[in-house]
Amino acid sequence: MKKYIIIATLLILAIVAGIWIFVGRSAKVSYKTVPLEKGSVVAAISATGTVNPVTTVQVGSQVSGTIQKLLVDYNSRVKKGQIIAEIDPALFLAQVEQARGNFLNAQAGLQKARVVLADAKRTLERNRQLISQGIVAQSDFDASQTAYDSALAGIKSAEAGVTQYRGTLMQAETNLKNSVIRSPVDGVVISRSIDVGQTVAASFQTPTLFSIAQDLTKMQIETSVDEADISRARLDQTATFTVDAYPDRSFKGRVTQIRSAPITVQNVVTYIVVVQVDNKDLHLKPGMTANVSIETGRRDGVLKLPAAALRFRPKTDADKKSAKAGQRPAGSGKGKPGGAQQKVYLLKDDKPVAVAVTTGLGDASFIELVEGGLQEGDQVIVEQLDKTKKKASGMGGSPMGPRM
Repeated sequence: MKKYIIIATLLILAIVAGIWIFVGRSAKVSYKTVPLEKGSVVAAISATGTVNPVTTVQVGSQVSGTIQKLLVDYNSRVKKGQIIAEIDPALFLAQVEQARGNFLNAQAGLQKARVVLADAKRTLERNRQLISQGIVAQSDFDASQTAYDSALAGIKSAEAGVTQYRGTLMQAETNLKNSVIRSPVDGVVISRSIDVGQTVAASFQTPTLFSIAQDLTKMQIETSVDEADISRARLDQTATFTVDAYPDRSFKGRVTQIRSAPITVQNVVTYIVVVQVDNKDLHLKPGMTANVSIETGRRDGVLKLPAAALRFRPKTDADKKSAKAGQRPAGSGKGKPGGAQQKVYLLKDDKPVAVAVTTGLGDASFIELVEGGLQEGDQVIVEQLDKTKKKASGMGGSPMGPRM
């Protein structure tokens, strides 16, 4: 009986010792560190936009009619003044002839009015001499004076008619001229919205027939920059971007315009920043989506702090209890890159030691170290590794073994 008691006691002691060793090892915490190194820190604004030609001209029609000829197509190179389409001119020719006839008739009316005026003037002069001699009555002289004044008014009316019909003729000739559609600039046709036989109506607004890019070797990207970042945007800043068509290639440009007009979409305010791009190789096409990074600051040869090191805070027992209760641990907020004094932790004797630092320029991964008792190669803590969690995850599964 004593033998069994001794064996049971030894087993209990062995179990207690195992639990003590397991708990002791589980409580040990390790840390992930990263060495400080020197390099370049680049601060940038990320935005998306669309690649477009710097100047795109919408070519329309000022007259209505049926497209009779179409002389260019997509990607056609055109010169300024080149004919690119023609509208059936038959109706406009008829209008010109009608207007010309009215104009000629008005000119003839003017000539007739001048003849009437000359006759009235002669009669008036003759009656003026005769009335002084007492040969004609005063009523006859007054009648001749009235006829002369009426002839003068007839001249002015005829001249006004000539001017009116001259304008009508010019309008008809202009409409005939506008039935021939010419390119207003040198460029490349990037779109057309008409075909031969199609009728265009210019009654209320000018229809767009072609879109001509004046110069495809110079493109621009209109990016939407968030209101929180717009204060960092400046003219002539360097920008890099990629497009889906060339995922392995990075293109360069520069900021040429920062527009002040806000654009609000679903309560999000953005501003347009225009980036001009050289496209001599014509790889960029109008309408491509660009992922743009605008460089707002750069520091070369500086100590770089990992952004994770500024966010790290050692976990205490109180933090663990708060985490179990679903509360956020104190001091676990994200470190704000740049400006204010902050803390990072070095690993000394397997324990984290806080070091006050002052940061400067930063990007998503690294932040410039301005001041602080750190040197190149120092190991800063970026993460706390809890072995308890690792063991718990490694011991997953039912303690009773696999179910049959």
